[in-house]
Amino acid sequence: MVEKEFALHDIVEMKKQHPCGENRWKVIRMGMDVRIKCLGCQHSVMLPRKEFSKKLKKVLEHANES
Repeated sequence: MVEKEFALHDIVEMKKQHPCGENRWKVIRMGMDVRIKCLGCQHSVMLPRKEFSKKLKKVLEHANES
């Protein structure tokens, strides 16, 4: 199984790409809900944590690596 641990400011890939064509998102808020920002058009979306975990494909970059 793919490791699905994510943290604030990580770059993640979702299962479906954004309508702008980008599939990379930055985690900008965490709590009961997770807010992510599209790295293509800067649109942000807030999802319940459970739904976000289900739609998450993989973590591309961890914030502490960069």
